[in-house]
Amino acid sequence: MSLTIDLSGRVVLVTGGGRGVGAGIVRRFLDAGADVEFCGRSEPDDAPGEAVFRAADVRDPDAVDAWIADVVARRGRIDVVVNNAGGSPFGRFEDGSPRYLRAITELNFLSAAFVARAAYPHLRETGGSIVNITSISARRPSPGTAVYGAAKAALESLTQSLAAEWAPDVRVNAVSCGLVATEGATEHYGDAESYARIAATIPRGRLATPAEIGDACVLLASPLASHITGAVLAADGGGEWPAFLAHTPDVGTVFPRHDHSSEGDRK
Repeated sequence: MSLTIDLSGRVVLVTGGGRGVGAGIVRRFLDAGADVEFCGRSEPDDAPGEAVFRAADVRDPDAVDAWIADVVARRGRIDVVVNNAGGSPFGRFEDGSPRYLRAITELNFLSAAFVARAAYPHLRETGGSIVNITSISARRPSPGTAVYGAAKAALESLTQSLAAEWAPDVRVNAVSCGLVATEGATEHYGDAESYARIAATIPRGRLATPAEIGDACVLLASPLASHITGAVLAADGGGEWPAFLAHTPDVGTVFPRHDHSSEGDRK
């Protein structure tokens, strides 16, 4: 008997599902047979598959409540919530205005809290689960996106607390992403040469694809993960190659596939 993941009949909600990592998550849940609803601030030009879009700003708790109520009215249930909405521009911490700091925190932490709170009664009825998308920035210094990293660290803490508080009815887990090859990755990380150097800092030698983040979410939401809750699953290709090895003379001999002696530490 082969091992498969079939989520037919399950209703899955994905925030920020119109592009990038979110679109990859939506498509992988569709591939698993789920009925997928996703939200964003504006409708994407190319909506993923048969998923249903609703315009909603998840930083607004009233908009979140209205979205959840609409899904339940039409679908009758919610089985899985993926809190994917997030992100941050690069900039020095001291240059960020109070409004900017608040907006980054709301998008990357409070939005997930609002969605989880609104969806909880319905997830409790179905024995459902939540998957929060966090980042490697939650557990290592993140200069240039300091508030983003702090918000993702808070989201990992919330994940573990809610997993305990809402057990045994609702499972709550997180997927921690490293660098992901989204539509704008080449623009963000520079030209092809810079992109290749950055990819080489990952032990697996490349950035993740959005579909691979989606696979991790599908796994955690599936019956195969029925006894997993409070976990933070790293989908980061092994993290980051230790920076000190770039300055170690013998690194190319000891680790010939990971000779980073000419690389900087840019992320």
